Amino acid sequence: MIKLHDKFFKPYIKEEEILAAIAKMAKEIAADYKDETPLFVGVLNGAFMFVADFLKAYQYPCEVSFVRLSSYQGLTSTGIVETLLDVPDEIEGKSVIILEDVVDTGRTLKELVHLFSNTNVKEFKIGTLFYKSDVYNGEYAIDYVGLEIPDHFIVGYGLDYNELGRNLREVYQLNQTDMINLVLFGKPGAGKGTQAGFLKEKYNLKHISTGDVFRYNIKNGTELGNLAKSYIDKGDLVPDEVTIDMLKDEVEKSPEAAGFIFDGFPRTAAQAEALDNFLESKDMKINATIALEAEDDVLVARLLERGKSSGRSDDQDESKIRNRFDEYNEKTAPLKAYYEKQGKFHSVNGIGDIDEITERLSKVIDSL
Repeated sequence: MIKLHDKFFKPYIKEEEILAAIAKMAKEIAADYKDETPLFVGVLNGAFMFVADFLKAYQYPCEVSFVRLSSYQGLTSTGIVETLLDVPDEIEGKSVIILEDVVDTGRTLKELVHLFSNTNVKEFKIGTLFYKSDVYNGEYAIDYVGLEIPDHFIVGYGLDYNELGRNLREVYQLNQTDMINLVLFGKPGAGKGTQAGFLKEKYNLKHISTGDVFRYNIKNGTELGNLAKSYIDKGDLVPDEVTIDMLKDEVEKSPEAAGFIFDGFPRTAAQAEALDNFLESKDMKINATIALEAEDDVLVARLLERGKSSGRSDDQDESKIRNRFDEYNEKTAPLKAYYEKQGKFHSVNGIGDIDEITERLSKVIDSL
C-alpha cells in the first residue's frame, strides 16, 4: 500500500504484466505496419512511459511525436478537454497511430479524433495500454488494446493522482471502498503499541486503544466516562455496553479512516460478539485478528529492561510479569477459538527487528 497526497493505493498490475501487454501490442501493430514508417503519437503526460517502452519493443522503422491533452483534476474527469500541445507538423500522407495511456469515458479520445480530422493523414488508428470497456461509450473503434481493466482509478506507469505517482514502475489502484478492521493481540512486551503505530500510518487506520479511550473519557468527564467511573469506584466491571458506546464514539470521530485497529478490546468471546454486532450495524466487520507471538522468557527480559526506565512497578517484578502472561493466556484462548471459527485468526512471530515484524504483519493485511 502506498500513500499519495491524502489517498491510499494498493498494488494492482505488476511491471512484468505491463511489459508483456506492450510487447503484444507492438507485435500486432508491426504485423500491420512493418513495411512502412508509421508515426506514433503519444498522449502526454500519462503515456510517456508507455511510449518509451513501446518504442523499445517495436523493432521496425517509425517516427514519434506527442500531443498533450487534459481532462482530469484529482480523481475525476472535468468533462472539459484542453489541448495543451497540438498535433505535429508534416503528417500529411502518413499512417498515424495514437498511443494512449488509458481510454475510459472517451472524452479525450473524441478530442484526439477531432484534432486529426482536419489533417490529410493516410490512415489514423488508436492504441491504448489500458482500456476501461465498462465506461467507454464505443463511439470510436479502439484498434489495439494492451490490457482491458475495470473502471478503477489507477496511478503509476505514467498515470498520476494530482501529479504524484507517474514514476511508479507498476500500477496501483485506489483503495477507496474496502475497510481494514483489525483486532491486535499480544502479551505485555510483545510490541503491540509500537506495531499499531506503524500500521496506522501505513494503511491510514485509526488506532483505538481501549485503555486510552477509558482514560480520555474519565479525565474529561464525559457522560460515558462518568458512567464508567461509577462502576470502577464501586469495584465493579464496566459493562460491555458502556465500552462499546465509547468505541462507537471513536469510530464516528474518524470517518476518513480506511479502517480501525482495536487494541485491548475485545477481551472475551461475549465482547467479540458485541463488537461484531456493533460493526455490522455500521456495515463494517473485523477482517482479521492478529496475535504477536513471542516466548515468555524473551518478553520477561524485555519488560525487565523496560522497567529500568519506565518506572512501572509491574515491569520490575518477574512474578507479576508472569501473572500477567497467565491472565493473557486465560483470556485470549476463547477469543482465539472465536475468531478461528470465523477464519480470521492469524499468528505472527513478534521477535526480531521492528521493521521485520511490521513486514510480517503487512503480509497478513495485504492478503485480506
